[in-house]
Amino acid sequence: MAGYTCKVCGEYHDELPMSHGAAAPAYWYGLPEAERSSRAQLTPDLCVIDDQHYFVAGNLEIPIVDSESRFQWAVWVSLSAQNYQRTVEFFRQEGRENEPPYFGWLSTEIGIYPETLKLKTMVHTNVVGVRPSIELEPTGHPLAVEQRQGITMARVQEIAELIEHLAES
Repeated sequence: MAGYTCKVCGEYHDELPMSHGAAAPAYWYGLPEAERSSRAQLTPDLCVIDDQHYFVAGNLEIPIVDSESRFQWAVWVSLSAQNYQRTVEFFRQEGRENEPPYFGWLSTEIGIYPETLKLKTMVHTNVVGVRPSIELEPTGHPLAVEQRQGITMARVQEIAELIEHLAES
């Protein structure tokens, strides 16, 4: 995507990011750093904490109404032990996209929205090599509304500006 001039800092940025996300579930960040390696197993796609909390990484896509592109939040969702086991069992199996969706709770804090932890989701498994698609329950939460109704490129720029400057604070 083309660059933009940030309305917050006035600087020109070479590229407008079309995705943002977290490298781990929010609960992983809540563990004391010295305990993470003994209490959690984290890969780019899966996480288990204390052998009782199970998470999968996925993509929450938002259509862009004035573009053919889509904006994407890379998020984590908690799964039941049974659904996590199925996710692991079918992780590299062709045809896994035929699995029914799994219920989960959003486990990523997205600081530019009101509380996002524990929003209800459905996790739709995709073909091997593609992260699951995350569908939010159709509520009035601003993130769920954006997923249903889409956003403009101006909103994508606003998100980039908010994320960039949120990280600085």
